[in-house]
Amino acid sequence: MPYVEGFGTWPFGEEWLWEAVASSYLPLLDLLDRGAPLTLSLTPVLCDQLQATGWQERFAVFIDEVRRHTHEEDAAGMRRAGHEQLARELERSWDDYELALAGLRRRGGDLLAAFAAHAQWTSAATHAVLPLLATDAGVRLQVQSGVDSHLARFGEGWRGGFWLPECAHERRLESLLADAGAHSTCVELTTCFGIGAREHLRPLAGDAGVMLVPVDRATMDLVWSDDGYPADAVYRDYHHHTIHHHTPWSNDGGAYDPARAIARAHEHAADFVGRTIARLREAGDGLPGGGLVVCALDTELLGHWWYEGIAWLSAVVDECSRQGLELVRLDDALERVEPVPASEWSVARSRAEDFGAEERATSWGAHGDLSTWSGPAVAEVAFAARHAELRAMAVRPRAGRTALRELLALQSSDWAFMLSRELAAPYAQERVATHRAAFEAALADPAGADAGATRNIAAYV
Repeated sequence: MPYVEGFGTWPFGEEWLWEAVASSYLPLLDLLDRGAPLTLSLTPVLCDQLQATGWQERFAVFIDEVRRHTHEEDAAGMRRAGHEQLARELERSWDDYELALAGLRRRGGDLLAAFAAHAQWTSAATHAVLPLLATDAGVRLQVQSGVDSHLARFGEGWRGGFWLPECAHERRLESLLADAGAHSTCVELTTCFGIGAREHLRPLAGDAGVMLVPVDRATMDLVWSDDGYPADAVYRDYHHHTIHHHTPWSNDGGAYDPARAIARAHEHAADFVGRTIARLREAGDGLPGGGLVVCALDTELLGHWWYEGIAWLSAVVDECSRQGLELVRLDDALERVEPVPASEWSVARSRAEDFGAEERATSWGAHGDLSTWSGPAVAEVAFAARHAELRAMAVRPRAGRTALRELLALQSSDWAFMLSRELAAPYAQERVATHRAAFEAALADPAGADAGATRNIAAYV
C-alpha cells in the first residue's frame, strides 16, 4: 500500500487505504485471530498510515457517508433501470462496509495494535526496489529504517524476516540486510531455474548468512495469474463497476451470487491444497528435511481485488488439516527445513548461468527482472530517484530529516508500477513531482521547519 494518507481522495488517494482496510485487512485479521498459521509481513509504510492521527475518523466518514450514500444511489439507479437482482446485490454488499466499521470500533480503532500479535516480517521503509538504489548508504537508509520502525512498534520478537519489496534481489544486498539484523528473505528465482523446478522448494544459504527463501511460482500461479482462481466465471468481477465503482456483477456477466461464489472458493481451496501436496511429492521427494512451498501474495489481493479471497484462504487453512498438509509460519519452517549449503548453492548458481541470470537482479515483476520499475516508460522516474539519492547521501547528515523523508517517498516502487501498467498514471506522476519538489526545497533549506507534507511517513527516520 503506497503512502496515500493525506494525498488525495476520489478517484485516487486515501480511498485506496480505506477500501483495503474494509475489504482486506479487517477480514484477514479475523482469520489470524482464529489461529491461522499464516506469515504476515507488515510494510513500514502501511504502518505509518495506520499510526497517523485521525485516520480512524476519516475512515468512519468514508464508510458512513460516502459508501452508504453511493450504495444507495447505485442501487436506486439499477432498480429504476429494471435490474432488481443487481440492486439487491448492491444493498447486500453495503453490509460488508458496515461490518468493517463495526469491527474497527470493536477493536478500539487501533488496527495496528490488533495486528501486533501477527506481525512477523518487516520490509524496507517505503517499499523501494532496492537493487535500483544508487548507493549502499541509500539501501541502508531504507532497510534500517524499516527494521527500526518494526522493532519500535512491535517489540523485540522479530526473528529476522525481511520482505524484499517486489522480491527484487541481487547479491550485493545480502550483506546490507545482515548488517540490519535480517536473517531471511524471499526471492523469485523462476528465471534462474525455470518454473516447477525443485530448487524452489528449499531455502538457500545466501551470502553473509542471510537465508534466501524461493517463492514457488508454480503454486502462486494457481491464484495470481490471468487464468488463476479469481478469473472463474462465478466470482465477482472487479473490473465491471457502477458509476460509483461498486461491483454487483460476476465474471460471467450476470448478477453476482455470493452463495455460489463462496461454494466455488471452497472447491478451489481443496484444489489448491491437493495440487500443493502433489507439487511437494513430485519435486520434493528426497529433500533433506522435506520440501517447503512458499505461496506469497499481496494481502490486498485477498478480499479487495479478489472479493472471495479471504473466504478461499480460510478454506485453505481448513483443507490443510483435512488433507494432511502441514501449514506453518515461515519463521518456524526455516528452523526445521535444512537449507541448501553454500557448496550446493554454488552448483545451483552455475546452473542458473545457463539461463543468463546468475549475476542479474531478479524480481517477481514482468519478465522476472527490474524492467517494470526501470524500463523506458519509467526511466525518468527511476533516474530522478537515483539523482535525489546521490545528492542526499553526498551531504548526509546535513540533508535533514525532511529531505530524507521526501527521498524515501520518492523511492516507493508504486509510482513506477502505476506508470508501467498505466494504472492511475496521472496520480503517480503527480506524486513523483510533489515529492521531487519537496525534496529539493528541503535540501536547499535543511534547517527549515518540517512542513509536514509527508505527514507521518517514515516516522522512525
